[in-house]
Amino acid sequence: LFSIQLSLLNSIYIHFQFNPVSPLSEGDPGYNSCPTLDDKVHILVCVIPADRLSVLSEEVKQKIRDIREAASDLGIPQLALFTKIDQACSVTESDIKNVYKSKYLKKQMEDFSADVGVPMNCIFPVKNYHSEIHMNDDIDSLILSALRQMVDFGDDFVNMS
Repeated sequence: LFSIQLSLLNSIYIHFQFNPVSPLSEGDPGYNSCPTLDDKVHILVCVIPADRLSVLSEEVKQKIRDIREAASDLGIPQLALFTKIDQACSVTESDIKNVYKSKYLKKQMEDFSADVGVPMNCIFPVKNYHSEIHMNDDIDSLILSALRQMVDFGDDFVNMS
């Protein structure tokens, strides 16, 4: 967790390999003591498979909360992607256009929001391409909408820095 917090502070070099046994410290080769704007973290995105939310442990939720709070303290915007929504919900499995009509997904998003503190308007459901042969506009629309929000949040952060 400490190494992740240092990364939010922009104190690690790109391609740094996290080591859970030995956290990064100021003297390590991966430590960046003078980060530039280009080195800064512009947005924190939490990617959660919607079909696995029910097995997310309290320990993992607490870690997500801690990392999110550290990012908030630094002014770093955060959002969450709910992936595999078709595997989590039969309503979206039959028709991805029903994503915002699904009471099940809405409840999952509300619970996640309450558990870790990511606001509902910063949680974006997306469907992964996994067995499709052709592109699908409905799937693309969800993915591109989430990506647009990531870019906008990142731009806002850079413009405020």
